[in-house]
Amino acid sequence: MKLLTVVILVLAAVAAVAATVRAATAKAAKPFLHPLFCDHAVLQRDARVPIWGWAPKGTKVTVKFQSLETSTKADAKGRWQAVIGPFPAGGPYELEVASATKTVKLSDLMLGDVWICSGQSNMEQGIGAAGNPEREIAAANYPGIRLFTVPKRIEFEPQETVDGSWAVCTPETIAKDGWGGFSAAAYYFGRRLHQDLKVPVGLIHTSWGGTIAEAWVSAGGLKPVGDFDKAVAGLGAEAKERRKGLGGYWPRMQKWYAESDPGSKGKLGWAAAALDLAEWKTMALPTKWEDAGLPDFDGVVWFRLEVDLPAGWAGRAAILHLGPIDDRDTTWVNGKLVGHLDMYNAPRDYEVPQGVLKAGKNEIAVRVLDTGGAGGLWGKPEDMTLEATGESAPGAVSLAGAWRYRVGVALGDVAPPPAADANNPHVVTVLYNGMVAPLIPFAIKGAIWYQGESNVGRAPQYRRLLAALIRDWRARFGVGDFGFYIVQLAGFGDPRPEAGDDSWAELREAQWLVSREVPATGLATAIDIGESKDIHPKNKQDVGARLALAAEALTYGMKVEASGPSFRGMKKEGAAIRIEFDHVGGGLIAMDGKPLAGFSIAGADGKWAWGDARIDGETLVVSSPKVPDPVAVRYAWTAFMECNFYSKEGLPALPFRTDAPAR
Repeated sequence: MKLLTVVILVLAAVAAVAATVRAATAKAAKPFLHPLFCDHAVLQRDARVPIWGWAPKGTKVTVKFQSLETSTKADAKGRWQAVIGPFPAGGPYELEVASATKTVKLSDLMLGDVWICSGQSNMEQGIGAAGNPEREIAAANYPGIRLFTVPKRIEFEPQETVDGSWAVCTPETIAKDGWGGFSAAAYYFGRRLHQDLKVPVGLIHTSWGGTIAEAWVSAGGLKPVGDFDKAVAGLGAEAKERRKGLGGYWPRMQKWYAESDPGSKGKLGWAAAALDLAEWKTMALPTKWEDAGLPDFDGVVWFRLEVDLPAGWAGRAAILHLGPIDDRDTTWVNGKLVGHLDMYNAPRDYEVPQGVLKAGKNEIAVRVLDTGGAGGLWGKPEDMTLEATGESAPGAVSLAGAWRYRVGVALGDVAPPPAADANNPHVVTVLYNGMVAPLIPFAIKGAIWYQGESNVGRAPQYRRLLAALIRDWRARFGVGDFGFYIVQLAGFGDPRPEAGDDSWAELREAQWLVSREVPATGLATAIDIGESKDIHPKNKQDVGARLALAAEALTYGMKVEASGPSFRGMKKEGAAIRIEFDHVGGGLIAMDGKPLAGFSIAGADGKWAWGDARIDGETLVVSSPKVPDPVAVRYAWTAFMECNFYSKEGLPALPFRTDAPAR
């Protein structure tokens, strides 16, 4: 039986409530000195460094560092801030912060370069879950590298403080905590900079797997995008109610369903036991609905299944197992509400009371609301069962297979729903509020970013959204146009037999365009190190090294080649197309010595065929006998492909298409 899962969910709910209470307590008692300032911290070299905390209004606070002593006073809200520096790289140093009633002395502080490291799961993936973990962990003994991990935290309004501390990089600290320890991509990036620049490096890791980019942008930062105004307004209204101490999230959610979703009209709506399903389509479950006829859809979808039960089931209590659902569900059996949950990554295990089930036809109805990323019932077939309880219970019935479904409403057509209670990161601004805002205005050198998988399918929007995120963070941290370096999504998925359009390739293109359009940004492609069956490729060493190369070239002005060949232009030459590149370095090569792979070519009819490519000096010539009059070429234009086109420096060419919209 899976009753243990029910217990786990109850415990998780209790833990969530406890976490909310702890968070509320933390907000009420702000620290004298912000937690970013603690033993082993790295402060930004060659910069004006804010030092801040909280004390009673008017309290005089003195900061002493090296030969400097400066004083300030707490303002009307109890916040004080002093500024020290600039100082050159070095350390270790001591820092003293004191008022008339309190003194804090910090030791082993370093002056170096501080980098924010953010994104979703490929940034979160720890060193112990990446490639060669035993060897890499054993070698991770770098006193000049310091690590700070921001705890996962969802907030409806920007927060001012964070629960965390700095740690010296050792084999013990690098492997500490969940999913393999400290971010592998961040560590390998910082290690390369530390080794090449010979200065201390501080890495602030703030990421959350599976999250959407819009969750990492402030409310003001999202305004230029224009697509999220309703969602931001809805979150603001929710935050206002919470400040007033208003509860009752579920009643507000029910009201939203009744006002917004046609399937929720009336007492039961599309959950009624007797319902005409003539207009309903069929979907094989479990699956993400983006893979089954509803691409890029966020909103309400209803699912129905008729289950024929023998006489031995009549009146029995049971457990309905549906597996994980993304994001929120409400579930009925024969018109009886049996459960609802607003947790995108948790399995659904609902008790069906005695007297609900009957012999013969039984109707299961599931209303699913997805607010971002993938949606639907997406677990494994064995996760979906109806399990009778009690003595002499009949065997479990599988619920996997063909379900009927009908779209209720798209989120873009209605007012935004109430934000879920502190367990859903797929909401605009909530991760900025809880995991970025508390770091501001800490002095930093720059940021690295590995995210985009959860925004696949929305490439044009992502192009605007990522640019807005960069500008937002730069404005908030207040240190100018700091370097911002983006990991271009790695290959993932089954190789495609046919050439054509691809949403992953379009997202990669959006990342590349942002790196060209927004000043002081760069790109580290991972197209060649992906794994077809694993969305979390193990090779984070190359990811970190390529990010470091981009930073060394653009932020530090070092004379290094930081990119593989990048599309510059094309010329039609009879039955072929010649491609010109930037960043050819020492020359173009097929890394494995085999014919170049991954090129497709099309004529004016838009029909794509795999092409033959040959290197001609610093250009490529692409053709195909299937396309006698070509007009366009693409490279690596699939979610996953074996790629062998590189520069002699060992850097892979960036995916491209010559038929792209305006660049």
